[in-house]
Amino acid sequence: MIRLLLEGWAVCAAAQAALWLIAQRTKNAGIVDVGWALTFTLVVTLFGLSTGHWPPIAIVTIVWSLRLGGYLIARGAATGPEEGRYADLRARWAPHAAARFFVFFQAQAALTAILASAFVVPFVRAPSCVVLVYAGLALSAIGVLGETVADAQLARFKRMHRGQVCDVGLWSWSRHPNYFFEWCVWLGYAVAGFAYWPWGLIAIVPQAIILASIFGVTGIPPTENQAIRSKGDAYRAYQNRVSKFVPLPPKSRANDA
Repeated sequence: MIRLLLEGWAVCAAAQAALWLIAQRTKNAGIVDVGWALTFTLVVTLFGLSTGHWPPIAIVTIVWSLRLGGYLIARGAATGPEEGRYADLRARWAPHAAARFFVFFQAQAALTAILASAFVVPFVRAPSCVVLVYAGLALSAIGVLGETVADAQLARFKRMHRGQVCDVGLWSWSRHPNYFFEWCVWLGYAVAGFAYWPWGLIAIVPQAIILASIFGVTGIPPTENQAIRSKGDAYRAYQNRVSKFVPLPPKSRANDA
């Protein structure tokens, strides 16, 4: 199992190094996000080829990886103008931005390898409880579907209502349904992990990392700070009305005041 994770890390490191070279030419570090998403497909493929075993969790992970990577590409993460957070890093890291971005890209490769521990055990162990396996996979599949719907609703709203706060569909029940359903994907891996006791308990760690990232690092805090800067009181009213994370019925707009 450790060997598989180390091999996965090596593959991710090579892929992110190649993407760093591309970013050096295009001056768009956003391609690191595309790489992070798609390298999970590489890792799963490596696990399958190395073990000759393709558990059901491999299918869910590949679907999740390709969907997210495709969405990021369509959104212009790799080809459009460099996203603000990366442009800010480029300015702050000058004149050593190239070297520091290389470290950043490699950190994403290491993170992929760490998170891959969520689904490596099913490639090398047999489950003791098939019901738990499929319960976890069902939760992960719901997460992929929810993310897909949330991203589509947000994209459609932005095309029709530029500069406004998206509060339709899932976004009327949660300010961050994309993050909530992303966590559901990883939580599903953790649930499935209980079927591979005790080795599968390692899957608890990746979902905790994802949740901590959502609430404390790259997820909700910077997203909401940027939304307040760009949308002001309209977003503050949205915060008063709509649940932060878990989808819940919204409060009446009378609460906006």
